[in-house]
Amino acid sequence: MRLVVARCQVDYAGRLSAHLPMATRVLMLKADGSVLIHSDGGSYKPLNWMSPPCTVTEGTTDDGRVEWTVTSRSTAKGPADTLRILVEEVLHDSSHELGVDPGLRKDGVEKHLQELLAEHPATLSQGLTLVRREYPTAIGPVDLMCRDDHGASVAVEIKRRGDIDGVEQLTRYLELLNRDPLLRPVRGIFAAQEIRPQARVLATDRGIACAVVDYDALRGMDDSEHRLF
Repeated sequence: MRLVVARCQVDYAGRLSAHLPMATRVLMLKADGSVLIHSDGGSYKPLNWMSPPCTVTEGTTDDGRVEWTVTSRSTAKGPADTLRILVEEVLHDSSHELGVDPGLRKDGVEKHLQELLAEHPATLSQGLTLVRREYPTAIGPVDLMCRDDHGASVAVEIKRRGDIDGVEQLTRYLELLNRDPLLRPVRGIFAAQEIRPQARVLATDRGIACAVVDYDALRGMDDSEHRLF
């Protein structure tokens, strides 16, 4: 991973356009081919980013200033997305070998939810069948890859509590999966024991289905024949 702290200006062109005026920011170039641009605020979310795979070219402008050009093809046939980073001053530049990451260790409930839903995917959507658990992408594995009763691909992200972060995570997975001509079109299902209203609104806006999971029922603990009330 390469970390650069620099005064820079950033311009994005692709499916839309965006501009970040000159300011001091952190530029993160990851081994998976992604490029992220962070400020000192805004929590963990980058101001702008380019999903892998992408290409970084370092050059100079006509007036001699350093400029990075980051390109990434959003779809197999679509136009290339471009980030142009005009660097005014480099304050820090270092590279670090992080090695192989063991991956996120999920808590017991979330891990067990994934196992149970892998055994019973049709509880999320009628006709859904499992293709593979922990389906790999360049930015991490999606919990379940399934197919619906029409044979279309469905990516499922599972959380114990469904927040906006989980929707954003699934959105990034879907963006990558839909670049694969053997998979696309891939739709998403966001599954959790509880889904917050803001997360549900965001998921709906992005065409992602939401599924509230009854953990006890999946475990076979919610047996109505043995209830007192």
